Amino acid sequence: MLTPRRFLPSISSLRALEALDRLGSASAVAQELSLTQSAVSRQLQALEKQMGTEMVQRDQKRLTLTTAAKDYAAEIRQALTQITNASMRLQVQPTGGTLNLAILPTFGMRWLMPRLPEFARLHPDVTLNMATRLEPFNFATEPLDAAIYFGTDEWPGTDRLLLKHESVIAVAAPSLAPQGALANPQDILALPLLHIKTRPKAWAEWFNAQDAPLGKAVQGMIYDQFSTITQAALHGIGVALMPDYLVEQEIATGKLVPVYGGPVEMQGAYYLVWPRARANNPAVVAFREWLTGKAEPEDPLPR
Repeated sequence: MLTPRRFLPSISSLRALEALDRLGSASAVAQELSLTQSAVSRQLQALEKQMGTEMVQRDQKRLTLTTAAKDYAAEIRQALTQITNASMRLQVQPTGGTLNLAILPTFGMRWLMPRLPEFARLHPDVTLNMATRLEPFNFATEPLDAAIYFGTDEWPGTDRLLLKHESVIAVAAPSLAPQGALANPQDILALPLLHIKTRPKAWAEWFNAQDAPLGKAVQGMIYDQFSTITQAALHGIGVALMPDYLVEQEIATGKLVPVYGGPVEMQGAYYLVWPRARANNPAVVAFREWLTGKAEPEDPLPR
């Protein structure tokens, strides 16, 4: 279906509007776009005429956007960014395609990055662009081909590949546990507990696994990333539940010590997720097939 012309303003006029919203003055817009101020004004006037509504308030030669125009500028800014990124990808034209991948910061750095040189060697024609995401991704609104994320295996409209289940271990700096491992899991409650924002029920789940369910929620400092909670544990601020693969080196060197028990498998896992509409994209296929050889095998036993 063809879109009516009045709903497709020129890129030049949209750039002028977006820049005025961001920069706040016609002179700054003119400098950024390498135009005269009168040319900027004409583009804005043409946009107003085409849209059939006032968008720019003119007061003593100072231009400001109406409230509706500011909202419009915020929306078209995303569209202009997408057009720019698509144009850049078209110009690069990698023969193996481009994969735009969302990753979790710590898992991406500690698990994926050490493995990526092999992928680059095997698929030098694939361009891999990565962006970190702590919040849930949205394939419908973000230019992503795939994502590595932690959670359950339920994402509507997607397929997934299990990468790794998560097993955690309670660790602390030696100064917090000078006598070594504690005799009972409840003894940990005498120490300050550290929490990770993305795993709000982790401690309750861990105590349940020790057959020592908590009667109430435990308090403690909350961190948004494993990198920061690791530093807090290393500096003796409290006991942290850490994925075992993240603290192997720290435990081996004695910088952190297990406070009680060994690794406990938790609910949720790390997955590679991709929208079904992108399933046959050559870059997605290459990355998925390569990761299959690195992934943890499915465990048929009930969890």
